[in-house]
Amino acid sequence: MNVTVAISGGTDSLFALLFLKEQGHTVTALHARFLKDAEDDASLADMENICRLHGIPLHVIDLSDSFRREVVVPFALAHAGARTPNPCAMCNRAMKFGLLLDHAMRYGDTFITGHYAAMVRHPRYGLSLRAGSDSRKDQSYFLALVPAERLRRCLFPLAERKKSDIRDWLTARGITPPVPAESQEICFIPNDDHYAWLRNLQKKGLRLPGPGPVLLAGENRIIAQHRGLWHYTEGQRRGVGIAWKEPLYVLKRLRESNTLVVGPKNLLPVLSCNAAELNLMVDPALWPQELLVRVRYHQTPSPARIELGNECMTIQFETPQQPPAPGQIAAVYDAEGFVLAGGVLE
Repeated sequence: MNVTVAISGGTDSLFALLFLKEQGHTVTALHARFLKDAEDDASLADMENICRLHGIPLHVIDLSDSFRREVVVPFALAHAGARTPNPCAMCNRAMKFGLLLDHAMRYGDTFITGHYAAMVRHPRYGLSLRAGSDSRKDQSYFLALVPAERLRRCLFPLAERKKSDIRDWLTARGITPPVPAESQEICFIPNDDHYAWLRNLQKKGLRLPGPGPVLLAGENRIIAQHRGLWHYTEGQRRGVGIAWKEPLYVLKRLRESNTLVVGPKNLLPVLSCNAAELNLMVDPALWPQELLVRVRYHQTPSPARIELGNECMTIQFETPQQPPAPGQIAAVYDAEGFVLAGGVLE
């Protein structure tokens, strides 16, 4: 098999590259520069050395301008609109399985990434995305916005593996990844402090919503001033910064009136939400009756009913949930872990 492997310098993609080479496949390494920084320059030199030692051709492409346009700028504007965007899902759709996949097809018939997910042939769905075996690392949630026809051109060698096994495999061969540490939560934000990052953009002209009233739900009265809706997200408790007789949680953000709605924990749960920008991975006519929905990455999928509309879906949970954050992803699964659809929460 002739494959192109996207490598970042991290453990997962390096394993995919060398494992497939060891299995006898013809492999080509492809590294995309999403950021222009010194760290990437240093790790790239190590990647070149590893590929040279193993006789693997390496191609490097600069996608930094596209990454800024497709991921970084929309992320900042979403926060300015008091949403909580998911940059990894945006990147997977536009960049890794968009522009990068297009480049990869020049060098191989199949595209390989280091994602913990699987493409499995289902008796009714056909070749479909399924959650990876390691639930702690599964990344199917972040792939739920990628069109199914693009994923069908890919393989995921990590699907049935655990992170510890991959590290052991590389160690046994004396290979040290150029980027051995786990990637930070948002690759383009220093120290994972997106508030400081946004404040810096604000100085450069990004318009962020200013202070406004804090409304106490239930009593329907103003009790404080918030710092700007972009400082908060639905379900948040820590950092709300309001001294009260009981802990207060963010229930919702009213963008039109620049109002932050807070309340006690008993008012937090919701039973329904909506998602737009719908990506149907499996024909709804083939969906089973039992559906599960995940609206946060670190969440066990919950039973729900789905009502499909024009490019959107309404989700009715069977049990109360924390309020989903607009801008995050809603991923619909079946009981076997196959992803049926994805959308962006409204």
